Amino acid sequence: MSDRPLNFLCISTFFKGVDFLKRCKAEGNNVYLLTMKKLEHENWPHESLDDIFYIDTWNDRDISKGIAYKYRTIKFDRFVALDDFDVEKVASLREHFRMPGMGRTTSHYFRDKLAMRIKAKTEGVHVPEFTSLFNDNDINTYADTVSPPWLLKPRLEASATGIKKIHSKDELWHIVNDLGDERDSYLVEKFAPGDVYHVDGLNLDGKVIFSRVSKYLDTPFEVAHGGGIFRSATCEIGTPIEKGLTKMNAEVMKAFGMQFGASHTEFIVSKATGDLFFLETSSRVGGANLAEMVAFASGINLWSEWAKIESDSLKQRKYKLPTTKNTYAGIVVSLSRYEYPDSSSFNDKEIVWRMNKAWHIGMIVVSDSSERVLELLDQYTKRIANEFHASLPAPDKTQ
Repeated sequence: MSDRPLNFLCISTFFKGVDFLKRCKAEGNNVYLLTMKKLEHENWPHESLDDIFYIDTWNDRDISKGIAYKYRTIKFDRFVALDDFDVEKVASLREHFRMPGMGRTTSHYFRDKLAMRIKAKTEGVHVPEFTSLFNDNDINTYADTVSPPWLLKPRLEASATGIKKIHSKDELWHIVNDLGDERDSYLVEKFAPGDVYHVDGLNLDGKVIFSRVSKYLDTPFEVAHGGGIFRSATCEIGTPIEKGLTKMNAEVMKAFGMQFGASHTEFIVSKATGDLFFLETSSRVGGANLAEMVAFASGINLWSEWAKIESDSLKQRKYKLPTTKNTYAGIVVSLSRYEYPDSSSFNDKEIVWRMNKAWHIGMIVVSDSSERVLELLDQYTKRIANEFHASLPAPDKTQ
Protein backbone atom coordinates (compact mmCIF):
# COMPACT_ATOMS: atom_id res chain seq x y z
CA MET A 1 0.00 0.00 0.00
CA SER A 2 1.40 3.42 -0.96
CA ASP A 3 1.92 6.25 1.54
CA ARG A 4 -0.81 8.39 -0.02
CA PRO A 5 -3.88 9.14 2.14
CA LEU A 6 -6.61 6.58 1.51
CA ASN A 7 -9.99 7.69 0.20
CA PHE A 8 -13.15 6.45 1.93
CA LEU A 9 -16.55 7.04 0.33
CA CYS A 10 -19.16 6.64 3.07
CA ILE A 11 -22.76 6.29 1.93
CA SER A 12 -25.81 6.89 4.09
CA THR A 13 -29.37 7.79 3.15
CA PHE A 14 -30.11 8.49 6.84
CA PHE A 15 -28.35 10.72 9.36
CA LYS A 16 -26.04 8.40 11.25
CA GLY A 17 -22.45 7.26 11.58
CA VAL A 18 -20.96 10.53 12.87
CA ASP A 19 -18.45 8.72 15.09
CA PHE A 20 -17.43 6.53 12.16
CA LEU A 21 -16.71 9.59 10.02
CA LYS A 22 -14.74 11.28 12.80
CA ARG A 23 -12.60 8.21 13.56
CA CYS A 24 -12.00 7.48 9.89
CA LYS A 25 -10.61 11.01 9.46
CA ALA A 26 -8.59 10.76 12.68
CA GLU A 27 -6.86 7.69 11.23
CA GLY A 28 -5.39 9.89 8.52
CA ASN A 29 -7.80 9.10 5.70
CA ASN A 30 -9.66 11.32 3.28
CA VAL A 31 -13.36 10.95 4.01
CA TYR A 32 -16.14 11.65 1.50
CA LEU A 33 -19.85 11.37 2.26
CA LEU A 34 -22.66 10.60 -0.18
CA THR A 35 -26.05 11.38 1.35
CA MET A 36 -29.48 12.82 0.64
CA LYS A 37 -30.04 16.50 -0.09
CA LYS A 38 -32.81 16.56 2.54
CA LEU A 39 -30.13 15.74 5.15
CA GLU A 40 -27.94 18.70 4.19
CA HIS A 41 -28.63 20.59 7.41
CA GLU A 42 -28.11 17.67 9.79
CA ASN A 43 -25.19 17.91 12.19
CA TRP A 44 -22.62 16.14 10.01
CA PRO A 45 -19.00 16.46 11.24
CA HIS A 46 -17.90 18.78 8.43
CA GLU A 47 -14.44 19.17 9.98
CA SER A 48 -13.90 15.45 9.33
CA LEU A 49 -15.21 15.45 5.75
CA ASP A 50 -13.22 16.32 2.64
CA ASP A 51 -16.38 16.69 0.60
CA ILE A 52 -20.09 15.86 0.66
CA PHE A 53 -22.03 14.70 -2.39
CA TYR A 54 -25.79 15.23 -2.23
CA ILE A 55 -28.49 13.36 -4.16
CA ASP A 56 -32.25 13.95 -4.31
CA THR A 57 -33.20 10.33 -5.00
CA TRP A 58 -31.33 7.06 -5.39
CA ASN A 59 -31.02 5.87 -8.95
CA ASP A 60 -28.52 3.04 -9.39
CA ARG A 61 -27.30 4.12 -12.83
CA ASP A 62 -27.06 7.81 -11.96
CA ILE A 63 -25.18 7.06 -8.72
CA SER A 64 -22.79 4.74 -10.51
CA LYS A 65 -22.09 7.30 -13.22
CA GLY A 66 -21.68 10.07 -10.65
CA ILE A 67 -19.14 8.08 -8.67
CA ALA A 68 -17.35 7.14 -11.89
CA TYR A 69 -17.01 10.83 -12.73
CA LYS A 70 -15.55 11.61 -9.29
CA TYR A 71 -13.30 8.53 -9.60
CA ARG A 72 -11.43 10.28 -12.45
CA THR A 73 -9.74 12.55 -9.92
CA ILE A 74 -10.33 10.71 -6.61
CA LYS A 75 -9.08 7.13 -6.45
CA PHE A 76 -11.53 5.63 -3.96
CA ASP A 77 -10.12 2.83 -1.80
CA ARG A 78 -13.18 1.78 0.18
CA PHE A 79 -16.96 2.11 -0.03
CA VAL A 80 -18.79 1.93 3.32
CA ALA A 81 -22.57 1.65 3.89
CA LEU A 82 -23.49 3.35 7.15
CA ASP A 83 -27.17 2.37 7.18
CA ASP A 84 -29.01 -0.92 6.80
CA PHE A 85 -30.92 0.31 3.74
CA ASP A 86 -27.68 1.11 1.93
CA VAL A 87 -25.99 -2.27 2.35
CA GLU A 88 -27.16 -3.81 -0.94
CA LYS A 89 -26.72 -0.58 -2.87
CA VAL A 90 -23.12 -0.27 -1.77
CA ALA A 91 -22.47 -3.97 -2.39
CA SER A 92 -23.50 -3.44 -6.01
CA LEU A 93 -21.22 -0.42 -6.27
CA ARG A 94 -18.31 -2.44 -4.90
CA GLU A 95 -18.82 -5.07 -7.56
CA HIS A 96 -19.11 -2.50 -10.36
CA PHE A 97 -15.90 -0.73 -9.32
CA ARG A 98 -14.19 -3.98 -8.21
CA MET A 99 -13.82 -2.64 -4.70
CA PRO A 100 -12.87 -4.98 -1.82
CA GLY A 101 -15.55 -5.74 0.74
CA MET A 102 -18.95 -7.40 0.94
CA GLY A 103 -20.52 -8.19 -2.44
CA ARG A 104 -24.14 -8.65 -3.39
CA THR A 105 -24.43 -12.36 -2.58
CA THR A 106 -23.16 -11.98 0.98
CA SER A 107 -25.04 -8.72 1.46
CA HIS A 108 -28.35 -10.54 0.91
CA TYR A 109 -27.71 -12.56 4.07
CA PHE A 110 -27.59 -9.29 6.01
CA ARG A 111 -30.59 -7.61 4.36
CA ASP A 112 -33.03 -10.18 2.97
CA LYS A 113 -34.96 -11.90 5.78
CA LEU A 114 -35.79 -14.86 3.55
CA ALA A 115 -32.18 -15.31 2.47
CA MET A 116 -31.15 -15.10 6.13
CA ARG A 117 -33.50 -17.86 7.19
CA ILE A 118 -32.67 -20.19 4.33
CA LYS A 119 -28.94 -19.75 4.90
CA ALA A 120 -29.22 -20.13 8.67
CA LYS A 121 -31.33 -23.29 8.35
CA THR A 122 -28.89 -24.75 5.82
CA GLU A 123 -26.01 -24.09 8.23
CA GLY A 124 -27.81 -25.73 11.18
CA VAL A 125 -28.76 -22.53 13.02
CA HIS A 126 -32.21 -22.70 14.68
CA VAL A 127 -34.82 -20.45 13.06
CA PRO A 128 -38.61 -20.23 13.48
CA GLU A 129 -40.51 -22.32 10.91
CA PHE A 130 -41.05 -20.19 7.81
CA THR A 131 -42.12 -20.22 4.17
CA SER A 132 -41.69 -17.98 1.17
CA LEU A 133 -44.83 -16.80 -0.61
CA PHE A 134 -43.69 -17.91 -4.07
CA ASN A 135 -45.79 -21.05 -4.46
CA ASP A 136 -49.46 -21.68 -3.55
CA ASN A 137 -48.91 -25.32 -2.59
CA ASP A 138 -46.03 -24.38 -0.29
CA ILE A 139 -48.22 -21.80 1.43
CA ASN A 140 -51.06 -24.30 1.92
CA THR A 141 -48.69 -26.98 3.21
CA TYR A 142 -47.17 -24.52 5.67
CA ALA A 143 -50.57 -23.31 6.91
CA ASP A 144 -51.77 -26.91 7.34
CA THR A 145 -48.69 -28.14 9.21
CA VAL A 146 -47.46 -25.15 11.25
CA SER A 147 -49.98 -23.90 13.79
CA PRO A 148 -50.77 -20.17 13.94
CA PRO A 149 -50.21 -17.44 14.89
CA TRP A 150 -47.73 -16.44 12.19
CA LEU A 151 -45.93 -13.24 11.30
CA LEU A 152 -45.94 -11.73 7.82
CA LYS A 153 -42.62 -9.95 7.28
CA PRO A 154 -41.28 -7.82 4.42
CA ARG A 155 -38.02 -9.29 3.23
CA LEU A 156 -36.15 -5.99 2.98
CA GLU A 157 -37.56 -3.70 5.67
CA ALA A 158 -35.70 -2.94 8.88
CA SER A 159 -36.86 -3.31 12.49
CA ALA A 160 -40.59 -4.11 12.93
CA THR A 161 -41.75 -2.11 9.91
CA GLY A 162 -44.51 -3.80 7.92
CA ILE A 163 -44.86 -6.86 10.18
CA LYS A 164 -48.38 -8.27 10.64
CA LYS A 165 -49.64 -10.97 12.98
CA ILE A 166 -51.87 -13.59 11.35
CA HIS A 167 -54.19 -15.95 13.23
CA SER A 168 -55.72 -18.28 10.60
CA LYS A 169 -55.23 -19.79 7.15
CA ASP A 170 -58.14 -17.75 5.75
CA GLU A 171 -56.60 -14.54 7.08
CA LEU A 172 -53.23 -15.55 5.61
CA TRP A 173 -54.69 -16.08 2.14
CA HIS A 174 -56.64 -12.84 2.34
CA ILE A 175 -53.40 -10.96 3.00
CA VAL A 176 -51.46 -12.90 0.35
CA ASN A 177 -54.13 -12.12 -2.26
CA ASP A 178 -54.14 -8.46 -1.28
CA LEU A 179 -50.37 -8.36 -1.80
CA GLY A 180 -50.86 -9.36 -5.43
CA ASP A 181 -47.64 -9.09 -7.42
CA GLU A 182 -45.77 -7.97 -4.30
CA ARG A 183 -46.19 -11.26 -2.47
CA ASP A 184 -42.73 -12.49 -3.47
CA SER A 185 -41.28 -9.64 -1.36
CA TYR A 186 -42.63 -11.18 1.86
CA LEU A 187 -42.31 -14.32 3.96
CA VAL A 188 -44.33 -15.88 6.76
CA GLU A 189 -42.84 -17.38 9.91
CA LYS A 190 -44.08 -18.96 13.10
CA PHE A 191 -44.78 -16.49 15.88
CA ALA A 192 -42.96 -17.86 18.90
CA PRO A 193 -43.71 -15.96 22.12
CA GLY A 194 -40.47 -15.21 23.88
CA ASP A 195 -37.89 -12.67 24.92
CA VAL A 196 -36.02 -10.91 22.11
CA TYR A 197 -32.30 -10.27 22.50
CA HIS A 198 -29.77 -8.46 20.38
CA VAL A 199 -26.04 -9.06 20.07
CA ASP A 200 -24.00 -6.08 18.94
CA GLY A 201 -20.51 -6.89 17.78
CA LEU A 202 -17.34 -6.28 15.84
CA ASN A 203 -15.80 -8.74 13.41
CA LEU A 204 -12.31 -9.13 12.01
CA ASP A 205 -10.78 -11.75 9.72
CA GLY A 206 -13.95 -13.81 9.81
CA LYS A 207 -14.15 -13.93 13.62
CA VAL A 208 -16.16 -12.09 16.26
CA ILE A 209 -13.66 -10.07 18.30
CA PHE A 210 -16.19 -8.27 20.49
CA SER A 211 -19.85 -8.77 21.31
CA ARG A 212 -22.30 -7.66 23.94
CA VAL A 213 -25.65 -9.37 24.58
CA SER A 214 -28.65 -7.21 25.48
CA LYS A 215 -32.36 -7.81 25.95
CA TYR A 216 -35.27 -5.80 24.61
CA LEU A 217 -37.48 -5.33 27.65
CA ASP A 218 -40.37 -4.83 25.24
CA THR A 219 -39.98 -6.44 21.81
CA PRO A 220 -39.59 -4.12 18.80
CA PHE A 221 -42.86 -5.54 17.45
CA GLU A 222 -44.71 -4.63 20.66
CA VAL A 223 -43.24 -1.13 20.68
CA ALA A 224 -43.97 -0.47 17.00
CA HIS A 225 -47.48 -1.91 16.97
CA GLY A 226 -48.58 -1.26 20.54
CA GLY A 227 -47.34 2.31 20.82
CA GLY A 228 -45.04 1.26 23.63
CA ILE A 229 -41.87 2.66 25.15
CA PHE A 230 -38.56 1.36 23.82
CA ARG A 231 -36.26 -0.24 26.38
CA SER A 232 -33.18 -2.41 26.26
CA ALA A 233 -30.58 -3.47 28.81
CA THR A 234 -27.28 -5.33 28.66
CA CYS A 235 -27.48 -8.88 29.99
CA GLU A 236 -25.73 -10.18 33.04
CA ILE A 237 -22.40 -11.56 31.86
CA GLY A 238 -21.79 -15.27 32.40
CA THR A 239 -25.43 -16.41 32.50
CA PRO A 240 -26.45 -19.40 30.34
CA ILE A 241 -28.46 -17.18 27.98
CA GLU A 242 -25.60 -14.68 27.61
CA LYS A 243 -23.14 -17.48 26.87
CA GLY A 244 -25.54 -19.24 24.52
CA LEU A 245 -26.30 -16.14 22.47
CA THR A 246 -22.64 -15.16 22.31
CA LYS A 247 -21.89 -18.57 20.83
CA MET A 248 -24.88 -18.49 18.48
CA ASN A 249 -23.94 -15.03 17.20
CA ALA A 250 -20.46 -16.31 16.33
CA GLU A 251 -22.05 -19.22 14.45
CA VAL A 252 -24.29 -16.86 12.47
CA MET A 253 -21.41 -14.55 11.53
CA LYS A 254 -19.35 -17.52 10.33
CA ALA A 255 -22.25 -19.04 8.40
CA PHE A 256 -23.07 -15.75 6.69
CA GLY A 257 -19.50 -14.99 5.69
CA MET A 258 -18.94 -11.82 7.74
CA GLN A 259 -15.27 -10.90 7.37
CA PHE A 260 -14.88 -7.52 9.07
CA GLY A 261 -17.04 -4.72 10.38
CA ALA A 262 -19.94 -4.17 12.76
CA SER A 263 -23.02 -6.35 13.17
CA HIS A 264 -26.37 -6.22 14.96
CA THR A 265 -28.12 -9.58 15.33
CA GLU A 266 -31.43 -10.46 16.96
CA PHE A 267 -32.51 -13.71 18.60
CA ILE A 268 -35.56 -14.97 20.46
CA VAL A 269 -35.62 -17.21 23.52
CA SER A 270 -38.80 -19.30 23.47
CA LYS A 271 -40.98 -18.90 26.55
CA ALA A 272 -42.33 -22.41 26.04
CA THR A 273 -39.07 -24.34 25.69
CA GLY A 274 -36.19 -21.97 26.41
CA ASP A 275 -34.74 -22.76 22.96
CA LEU A 276 -32.70 -20.08 21.19
CA PHE A 277 -33.76 -19.03 17.68
CA PHE A 278 -32.08 -16.71 15.19
CA LEU A 279 -34.34 -13.91 13.95
CA GLU A 280 -32.29 -11.56 11.78
CA THR A 281 -28.96 -9.82 11.39
CA SER A 282 -27.41 -6.79 9.73
CA SER A 283 -23.91 -5.70 8.79
CA ARG A 284 -24.05 -2.36 10.56
CA VAL A 285 -24.27 -0.73 13.97
CA GLY A 286 -27.64 -1.12 15.68
CA GLY A 287 -29.99 1.86 15.63
CA ALA A 288 -32.19 3.41 18.32
CA ASN A 289 -29.10 4.63 20.24
CA LEU A 290 -28.16 1.06 21.13
CA ALA A 291 -24.55 1.86 20.17
CA GLU A 292 -24.45 4.47 22.93
CA MET A 293 -25.84 1.97 25.42
CA VAL A 294 -23.24 -0.63 24.45
CA ALA A 295 -20.48 1.98 24.64
CA PHE A 296 -21.42 3.03 28.18
CA ALA A 297 -21.58 -0.61 29.29
CA SER A 298 -18.41 -1.86 27.63
CA GLY A 299 -16.25 1.13 26.78
CA ILE A 300 -16.39 0.12 23.10
CA ASN A 301 -17.70 2.69 20.63
CA LEU A 302 -18.94 0.44 17.83
CA TRP A 303 -18.97 3.21 15.21
CA SER A 304 -15.47 4.36 16.02
CA GLU A 305 -13.94 0.89 16.25
CA TRP A 306 -15.63 -0.17 13.00
CA ALA A 307 -13.91 2.76 11.30
CA LYS A 308 -10.59 1.73 12.82
CA ILE A 309 -11.08 -1.86 11.61
CA GLU A 310 -11.86 -0.66 8.08
CA SER A 311 -8.83 1.63 8.03
CA ASP A 312 -6.39 -0.89 9.51
CA SER A 313 -7.64 -3.63 7.21
CA LEU A 314 -7.10 -1.48 4.15
CA LYS A 315 -3.64 -0.40 5.33
CA GLN A 316 -2.75 -3.99 6.25
CA ARG A 317 -2.16 -3.03 9.87
CA LYS A 318 -2.94 -5.20 12.88
CA TYR A 319 -6.06 -3.98 14.67
CA LYS A 320 -6.16 -4.11 18.47
CA LEU A 321 -9.43 -3.95 20.35
CA PRO A 322 -9.36 -1.48 23.28
CA THR A 323 -9.70 -2.81 26.80
CA THR A 324 -13.34 -3.56 27.57
CA LYS A 325 -15.23 -3.10 30.81
CA ASN A 326 -18.09 -5.19 32.16
CA THR A 327 -20.56 -2.72 33.61
CA TYR A 328 -24.27 -2.72 32.79
CA ALA A 329 -26.35 -0.18 30.92
CA GLY A 330 -29.95 0.30 29.91
CA ILE A 331 -31.86 2.67 27.66
CA VAL A 332 -35.42 3.96 27.67
CA VAL A 333 -36.78 6.09 24.79
CA SER A 334 -40.28 7.33 24.06
CA LEU A 335 -42.11 9.72 21.83
CA SER A 336 -43.10 12.76 23.88
CA ARG A 337 -46.26 14.83 23.88
CA TYR A 338 -43.96 17.85 24.37
CA GLU A 339 -41.63 19.14 21.68
CA TYR A 340 -38.76 19.67 24.11
CA PRO A 341 -39.54 17.67 27.26
CA ASP A 342 -37.81 18.62 30.52
CA SER A 343 -36.19 15.49 31.95
CA SER A 344 -34.39 17.27 34.80
CA SER A 345 -36.66 15.62 37.38
CA PHE A 346 -34.94 12.36 36.51
CA ASN A 347 -31.81 12.97 38.56
CA ASP A 348 -30.33 9.64 39.65
CA LYS A 349 -26.54 9.50 39.55
CA GLU A 350 -26.68 6.51 37.20
CA ILE A 351 -27.94 8.65 34.29
CA VAL A 352 -25.10 9.14 31.79
CA TRP A 353 -26.95 10.24 28.63
CA ARG A 354 -30.12 12.11 27.76
CA MET A 355 -31.80 12.23 24.36
CA ASN A 356 -31.72 15.61 22.66
CA LYS A 357 -34.32 15.26 19.93
CA ALA A 358 -37.60 17.08 19.39
CA TRP A 359 -40.73 15.20 20.49
CA HIS A 360 -38.64 12.50 22.21
CA ILE A 361 -37.52 11.72 25.73
CA GLY A 362 -34.86 9.17 26.59
CA MET A 363 -32.07 8.26 28.97
CA ILE A 364 -29.25 5.76 29.40
CA VAL A 365 -28.30 4.55 32.87
CA VAL A 366 -25.14 2.71 33.92
CA SER A 367 -24.39 0.66 37.02
CA ASP A 368 -22.16 -2.16 38.24
CA SER A 369 -25.42 -3.96 39.04
CA SER A 370 -27.73 -5.28 36.31
CA GLU A 371 -30.53 -5.35 38.89
CA ARG A 372 -30.12 -1.62 39.53
CA VAL A 373 -30.31 -0.88 35.80
CA LEU A 374 -33.56 -2.82 35.46
CA GLU A 375 -34.98 -1.18 38.59
CA LEU A 376 -34.32 2.31 37.18
CA LEU A 377 -35.71 1.44 33.75
CA ASP A 378 -38.92 0.16 35.35
CA GLN A 379 -39.28 3.35 37.41
CA TYR A 380 -38.59 5.62 34.46
CA THR A 381 -40.93 3.76 32.13
CA LYS A 382 -43.85 4.22 34.52
CA ARG A 383 -43.10 7.92 34.95
CA ILE A 384 -42.62 8.53 31.23
CA ALA A 385 -45.87 6.71 30.44
CA ASN A 386 -47.79 8.95 32.87
CA GLU A 387 -46.06 12.28 32.28
CA PHE A 388 -44.62 12.37 28.76
CA HIS A 389 -45.54 9.47 26.47
CA ALA A 390 -47.14 9.88 23.06
CA SER A 391 -47.55 7.30 20.28
CA LEU A 392 -48.02 7.01 16.54
CA PRO A 393 -49.30 4.03 14.51
CA ALA A 394 -46.66 1.82 12.91
CA PRO A 395 -46.25 2.27 9.13
CA ASP A 396 -48.03 -0.39 7.11
CA LYS A 397 -45.79 -1.42 4.21
CA THR A 398 -48.40 -3.81 2.78
CA GLN A 399 -50.66 -0.93 1.72
